[in-house]
Amino acid sequence: MAFFHRLLGQDTLDDHQHKSLGAFGTVALWLGANVVVTTILTGMLLVPDLPFTTAMGSVLIGSLIGAIPLLLVGLMGQRTGLPSMALTRRAYGPLGSRLISLVNMGVLIAWSWIQALLAGMSLDYAIQATTGYSNLPLMTILCETVVVLIVLRGHLGIERVERWAAMAMVALAAVVLYQLNLHYDVSTLLDMPVEARNGITLGIAFDIVIATAFSWISSSADYNRNCKSGAIAVWGTYLGYVMAAMIAMGLGAAVSGLSVMNGMEQTYDPTRLLSGFGFGLPAALVIFFSVMTTNVMAVYSATLSCMNVSPGMTFWKPALIIGVVTVFGALIPGILDQFQNFLLLIGALFIPAFSVIIVDYYLVGREGYSPELLKARHQLGRPTAPVAIGAYVIGAYVIGAGLAAYWSLVAPLAFGAGLAAYWSLVAPLAFGASLPVFIITGGLYWLGAMLLTKSRANASQTAGE
Repeated sequence: MAFFHRLLGQDTLDDHQHKSLGAFGTVALWLGANVVVTTILTGMLLVPDLPFTTAMGSVLIGSLIGAIPLLLVGLMGQRTGLPSMALTRRAYGPLGSRLISLVNMGVLIAWSWIQALLAGMSLDYAIQATTGYSNLPLMTILCETVVVLIVLRGHLGIERVERWAAMAMVALAAVVLYQLNLHYDVSTLLDMPVEARNGITLGIAFDIVIATAFSWISSSADYNRNCKSGAIAVWGTYLGYVMAAMIAMGLGAAVSGLSVMNGMEQTYDPTRLLSGFGFGLPAALVIFFSVMTTNVMAVYSATLSCMNVSPGMTFWKPALIIGVVTVFGALIPGILDQFQNFLLLIGALFIPAFSVIIVDYYLVGREGYSPELLKARHQLGRPTAPVAIGAYVIGAYVIGAGLAAYWSLVAPLAFGAGLAAYWSLVAPLAFGASLPVFIITGGLYWLGAMLLTKSRANASQTAGE
């Protein structure tokens, strides 16, 4: 029993964590997190609607800007030692924090279902290519079982696996790009004619890239709280994330362009282009490793979200329960098509939520973010005017979420068909909604908090006179 106990992770919500992540480990963690099918698919959307160089320029600039909120939340985790959902207690209180955690847990579990199926499809292709045996449900269950076993080891197990998986993905991606150039001449992408296929403009491409970075905000502190220093948390994440975006979206854009120029069905999947030349297996392994690394992080963050709802839980219990749920959920028929719109809409609602948290910590005041206050099961409340500040928090969030819904959410859809669909709500902006919603929400909350502070200061001065 003692041996079994040592194998399980002992992760908690408080600040007593191992500072185990060095610079290389942090870079590898975020590299593995973002080299994933969804990011590759995003790159596919950009070409041939945009010139290849323009598409990659938007990926670079959008990733550099979009990763900033990700870095800020991760740095909050490193400084306090607390995961992302525990950090929401200051701004939203105990009830609001639990509600956010429940939504986050549901989104991550559903994402894990999709990732498990994608990993199973890649593994099934690899096994079939080498042995001729095919069994997609079995491969899906095997992939998700491996994910659960890794998560049960806790953050130390994840860091070790992500390090090796990231190196394997980079090596395999280099092999795939080499083979693509050998058979298709990648340099022709530079002169590829522009063709409107997915309704993507430069502004929309920029927004999609930023939204991809924003999708990690609700989990970044879960991992960066284990970084050895604040500098490592910032620069390790920045380098790893931007490198991953360039690799994954560049691969998707290259495969998309080559498939179009060669008269094939537009695709993001390098396996389709290389299978006829005997190199489909390395391409399938890139997809497999990319999905597995991201899935591990999704299940782990879902576990921490569950623990924030009920802080007394031992880590391995929700990890095991969530793992079992993800194993069987991945077998739901049509899971790739049924959950995509729901997940993308809910994910957009986290942009205004964490905009408030970032402004609250960095611009309004850090005194309420001490681990001693936030790690308690029942938040002690704000130092000053909790009701009034709470009203500004909720007001700013509601306005931000409303704008996100009204303006637009632009996203890649239809994983199963490998096609690009364009989904928007009421009145999409030409340049997308992610960055404007983030800035407006944070600005409204900061303005309200400053007005309240000034009003209280004037009232105190008047009372003193």
